[in-house]
Amino acid sequence: MIAVASSSVFAQQDDTVVQLQEFRNPKKREVINIPNVNNYQVLKCDFHMHTVFTDGHVWPNVRVQEAWKEGLDAISFTEHVEYTPHKDDVKPGNLRSYELAKNIAAESNILLIKGTEITRGTPPGHFNALFIQDDKNLVVDNSPSLDEKAIQAAVDQNAFIFWNHPGWKATTIKGSYDWVPFVEKMYAEKKLNGIEVVNGFGFHKKALDWALDRNLTVIGNTDVHNLIAHDYDISRAGVHRTMTLVMSKDRSAASIREALEQGRTIAWSSNYLFGKEEHVRDLFHACVSLSPAYHKTASAKKGDVNYYELTNNSDLYFELELKDGNATQKLTLYPESTQVLTASAGQSALTYEVVSTYVRSDKHLQIKLSL
Repeated sequence: MIAVASSSVFAQQDDTVVQLQEFRNPKKREVINIPNVNNYQVLKCDFHMHTVFTDGHVWPNVRVQEAWKEGLDAISFTEHVEYTPHKDDVKPGNLRSYELAKNIAAESNILLIKGTEITRGTPPGHFNALFIQDDKNLVVDNSPSLDEKAIQAAVDQNAFIFWNHPGWKATTIKGSYDWVPFVEKMYAEKKLNGIEVVNGFGFHKKALDWALDRNLTVIGNTDVHNLIAHDYDISRAGVHRTMTLVMSKDRSAASIREALEQGRTIAWSSNYLFGKEEHVRDLFHACVSLSPAYHKTASAKKGDVNYYELTNNSDLYFELELKDGNATQKLTLYPESTQVLTASAGQSALTYEVVSTYVRSDKHLQIKLSL
């Protein structure tokens, strides 16, 4: 049954407009809590998204509002210069979305970085260029003969370039999910700086290994075209968009650039972290701590057992499986939570595999907990 407000409530309003605010979405910014790592701030970034100025479905200011609400620090509109399907309705301009949103981004404390998507045929595929200066000399013609010129146009602007979703046509274009000669040439000439290991909901497994083997920066983005809330169920607690965690000296575009160039990044998608082993390890230990033993039980059969608390002081998710030692076999550390760990007395350390991380396509992070 639907409750009906009493007539006396409305009578008190006379003939004015009655404001029915109960169902309004509250205007508040979520806080994604991730501690500093080695004195670096961990910034939450999405470097691949689209608006109506290319093949996206929203106005640029909506992207800023979404990022603000979700607790991001930095975003980039990476519009296609070669592909403008809305050109009959919206005047094309590769950086027009940036110009329209830069003021609301500044007012919202969102770092908005100039970018573009270099959309070539697959292979070699698509590339994002961050920190471009303008779009005047970007190559519109996507003929294969102009692929190198298109990349060079971004290089000439001192852009940070990463290879987008390398495996997006893996099942439809044979050989497209390979380290193709064009990409090798870019890499050899130091024109390729990173690889998008996670694109939206897809983990491109070979891309992670390529990044690790060639010391390229690991990137994770949404590549969102629709509303974030259309693609991600952000109404549920703990749900977040795919993003790049950037370990930055401070919260500025210049420091983000420096961190990207140094490769201090981790891709974060769903419950998983993807990155270079040292960075994932440092992030884990910044978030997770083990208490001293707080209780002991004695058993003639099992011997003495010590009790510890393992605490996750972050909004990340860690799932652990015991690899070496005699202790609790599996532990799930939900965001901002603590679990009880029991271990046989007389041990100095335990080794766990963090199965919610990938430090290679076939390898999870292993960590030692000192007792």
